[in-house]
Amino acid sequence: MLGLHLLYIFIIVFYCMSVSGYFIDFIQNNQKVNRIAFWLLSIVWVLQLIFLLLRALEYSRLPIMTIFEGMFFYSWILVTFSLIINKVYKMDFLVFVVNLVGFSILTISLFAPAGDVSAEFADLFILELLIIHVVMLLFAYGLFTLSFSFAMLYYFQHHMLKKKRWSDKMSRIGNLSLLEKRSFQSALFGFPFMLVGLILGVIWGWTELATFPWNDIKVLSSFLLLTMYGFYLFQYKVKQKRGYGLTLLNIAAFLVLLINYFLSSSFSQFHIW
Repeated sequence: MLGLHLLYIFIIVFYCMSVSGYFIDFIQNNQKVNRIAFWLLSIVWVLQLIFLLLRALEYSRLPIMTIFEGMFFYSWILVTFSLIINKVYKMDFLVFVVNLVGFSILTISLFAPAGDVSAEFADLFILELLIIHVVMLLFAYGLFTLSFSFAMLYYFQHHMLKKKRWSDKMSRIGNLSLLEKRSFQSALFGFPFMLVGLILGVIWGWTELATFPWNDIKVLSSFLLLTMYGFYLFQYKVKQKRGYGLTLLNIAAFLVLLINYFLSSSFSQFHIW
């Protein structure tokens, strides 16, 4: 059973990385990231197939008899379709949407009535899901911090240029265009990590609590933070906005992150971190 537990965790991690890669490729049209996402998705397909085969051997039957197994198999079918679509039709946006659904189904399947799956099995998955939830958010916070750092360098460089204070420090900081681009890229990588982390957190909350506390200050600030970074990415990529004002939005979003991380937990009813 422990082997299946670990295999399932690997599936979720690789699947999360693949979905994040397709999201980045959709935003940036990055073929290198697209290829990495495809191979990660191929690994997910293989690992899911191995999981199904091991479960079939363990219970001596086809692993499609319980709701849990049905959802898992459904997710595997979506991955299969995605690989075919990616190779034959090259419809990357469709692949991203399909796998976002597939990843959600795979995660929800952890809490479906599993029949012959033991309670200890389900409890362990709940704990592991919480761990992944926290790790995803910490990765997002790290990338948002990197984005904020580039934004602050942009802020400093912008004021130095505006006041015509030429110095060697300016050449070491870099040009404004590159700083703005790197700030955007860091936020772009962090956004899917936070999105997935919040999805996992909501699923965990619904599983552990009778009703999910949508009015909790930590929950509200987390979704506010996600919205602000989503708006920042939208303004940069879709509206093609650039410059000082957008940098200030990035900095403001990071200040909300700090409030979310250090202050909202003090007033949260169920968060202890």
